[in-house]
Amino acid sequence: MIRGVSTSIDATGPAPLETAPAPLEMRPRVGLSLFWRTFFLLSLLLIGSIVAWLQTFRALEFEPRAVQTAQQIASLVNLSRAALRYSDAIARVSLIKTLAEQEGVRILPSKPTDVYMLFDSSALDQRIADELVGRLGPGTVLASTVNGEKGFWVGFKIDADAYWLLMDRNRFTQVGGKTWLIWLITAAGLSLAGAALIARLINRPLKQLSFAASRVRDGDFDASRLDERAVTSEIREVNIGFNRMAQQLAKIEQDRAVMLAGISHDLRTPLARLRLETEMSVADADAREHMAADIDQLDAIIDKFLDYARPDHAELKPVCLRDVVDACVYAVQDHGDMRINVDVSRSLYVLADEVELARVISNLLENARRYGKTPETGIAVVDLAAKSRNEWVLLKVRDHGMGVAPEAIPNLIKPFFRGDAARTAATGAGLGLAIVDKTVQRMGGIFALANTTSGGLAAHIKLQKPRAPLEGDAAPQDRTEAIS
Repeated sequence: MIRGVSTSIDATGPAPLETAPAPLEMRPRVGLSLFWRTFFLLSLLLIGSIVAWLQTFRALEFEPRAVQTAQQIASLVNLSRAALRYSDAIARVSLIKTLAEQEGVRILPSKPTDVYMLFDSSALDQRIADELVGRLGPGTVLASTVNGEKGFWVGFKIDADAYWLLMDRNRFTQVGGKTWLIWLITAAGLSLAGAALIARLINRPLKQLSFAASRVRDGDFDASRLDERAVTSEIREVNIGFNRMAQQLAKIEQDRAVMLAGISHDLRTPLARLRLETEMSVADADAREHMAADIDQLDAIIDKFLDYARPDHAELKPVCLRDVVDACVYAVQDHGDMRINVDVSRSLYVLADEVELARVISNLLENARRYGKTPETGIAVVDLAAKSRNEWVLLKVRDHGMGVAPEAIPNLIKPFFRGDAARTAATGAGLGLAIVDKTVQRMGGIFALANTTSGGLAAHIKLQKPRAPLEGDAAPQDRTEAIS
């Protein structure tokens, strides 16, 4: 008996889809890519080197710059003092005027009432002042302002007369912090650009290798070939080795598929002869029926082998999920040992191969019928629900049987693995769930199994939605219908 339901029940609705243990492909991964890690380390190294270089340069420049500046100032003061001392009054006025106009140096008489501020604003200024005092004598005064006028003031004496010599301070000022900052930012920017280029060149072969490995994992051996003429010898050797490995894997996969298909095909002829001989030679009706059942079971196992040996490529297109579900449910409606509750909206479309998707759902329903019977009633109650979530459609098929031991769940999708006795009441090839997992991956989806809190095993399928809405596919209202 198969029924469609429109209400969501905690035990059968689509909500548990979100609580299933996520496979590794679905879990968020924390960490930097190799490119950004390489770039970050190179950036730290370069920036640290630039800062250390600037500090070293400034430290080495400090003493020579102070001595050179003090020498220049002392020479200018001595020359001015000698010129004033040995010139007459008329020539002295002309000399002072010429110095002010052509050299930017003013010589003013010093008055006892002058108010000045000493020149010691920075370590370099203090070092220059100490050097000047040593060169010009202990009576030398250095000031940054005199009577409110800013500049580089040097007080000196000619015989008994005191004078001020005023110069533009910018002629002797060290490079400012803003200039150093501009140089630092420029150097750091150029260094970071170089680090990004170097990191990209280093990581490009690894990125290509990662892409090729993902293609091999998905069975696309033709798209996994790497460049065997790379300039770097180590990269070239790795690429050659990877290409040879991919070729061997492709050959092994092809041989496996051909072998499975050949064996399965060759077994069909003797099985057909056995069925015919059974019908004609066995008189006992009960024995004949059991022999025919065994032959049917062998034929079903051969079908599983053929399904598992199918190529790893599928043509994906928008498919109405409810239509596929209805077709699969209709095929098993005559089984009296199972009851199916369907909660799938007709507006749900998935990007899949319709035949492959039908094979997936049919395998899950058959697996639930064989191994998911409720112990009290001997009937397999199967809940089939689906819901939309962002760019994905989440489909769940669950039974109300005894479930599976948690440590056995990861092995259920392995070929030929058989679960515990509670779920092996019927015989089979052990390929059903392996075929489901392989087919779902081929369609770009994710398949996972989990025990439910209320008992039974739930199969969770995550399939992509079509990229654009379908024209003319206005979804009607959800409706329930009974399939008897």
